[in-house]
Amino acid sequence: MPIRNRRAAALPAKLSRSWLLINAAKEQDFAPGLASEADSVIFDLEASVPDDGKVAAREAVLRALNGGMTAWVRVSPTTSEHWEEDLAVLSRADGLRGVMLAETEHPEQVTYTAMRLRAGTPVIALIESALGVENATQIASAPGTFRLAFGTNDFRKDVGVSADPMALAYARARLVIASRVGGLPGAIDGPTAADADPAQTAEACAVTASMGMTGKLSLNRAQVEHINTGLAPSEDELNWARELIEAHEAGGSIGDGSYLPRLARAQKIASLADSYGLWNA
Repeated sequence: MPIRNRRAAALPAKLSRSWLLINAAKEQDFAPGLASEADSVIFDLEASVPDDGKVAAREAVLRALNGGMTAWVRVSPTTSEHWEEDLAVLSRADGLRGVMLAETEHPEQVTYTAMRLRAGTPVIALIESALGVENATQIASAPGTFRLAFGTNDFRKDVGVSADPMALAYARARLVIASRVGGLPGAIDGPTAADADPAQTAEACAVTASMGMTGKLSLNRAQVEHINTGLAPSEDELNWARELIEAHEAGGSIGDGSYLPRLARAQKIASLADSYGLWNA
């Protein structure tokens, strides 16, 4: 059985930048996905799998998660006939790290999902509709919610907007603010196109970061290293943080009222960079 990427396996999911979605019907893709640089891996039982393939996909996921693999799993929405069976199978999965609940629109959907799994199993609420966005604060505060994620493609279909960052800015901001109010880690942005090149992926990550989101879904494992780079502290930020911290430790004086907030930001950058293996690189 392949070993999970050691760096990624040691990273807390609250800090995961790249979230790689793998079709649960393609068992041959599980091992390469787990060995990739993706901070977190999600076996997708929902959108990727047609109805007549659900049973076989569940069996493949259960076999993997009881055979030494560890991963997250995207499950069907609570309104689907497949939701109960997805959770019944996953409640027996030893290597389950958590679930992503598709089409989350109400807080109780997260809580009901968590209640059907082993105690303490985290739930990422995937918000994909106007109603979900408007209820984001309540969803973020629901028992069981671990992080919020943005299903950009289905959201666009629901409300009829383009992929232009300005058209999606309100929804992204709502998820970011709701995450803060609910005391959650940063929100996870939707994926770029599976065939997006490195430049397009980097541009998309710049939008994600500018909106205050700290993670991003991916449909292609070739993108995950670019996502990790795009959502990690930049070289300029690292240099700035290092200079400020070194000056502070050397006894530098407080210049004005902005000093302590700047120091706190520098220390946060240092902590993140250390978690990502960048601080002493």
